[in-house]
Amino acid sequence: MEKETEEKINQLQMLEQGMQSFILQKQQLQIQLVEAESALKELETAEKSYKIVGNIMISADKEQLVKDIKDKKERIELRLNSIEKQEKAMREKANSVQQDVLKKLKK
Repeated sequence: MEKETEEKINQLQMLEQGMQSFILQKQQLQIQLVEAESALKELETAEKSYKIVGNIMISADKEQLVKDIKDKKERIELRLNSIEKQEKAMREKANSVQQDVLKKLKK
């Protein structure tokens, strides 16, 4: 096998590892997003609101808490969109490299 082909295979493996990393990050962000949405839903009907600070739970202003959670949700959505764009670009690069490797191996 040519050295160039071996390098492309190594590049393909690195791209695959990068995509797996993006998938894990995306899953973690999706979990955080679901948690934020759930917290907002619970706050709609809650009479009192609490916030966890360190190892303790303290009373918190409901409006401020809703605002904080909405801000957090927005940041999560931005990060999620960014990761999805990076993942898409990496997937396209991996497909391109894979096509190159397959062409060279068929020769």
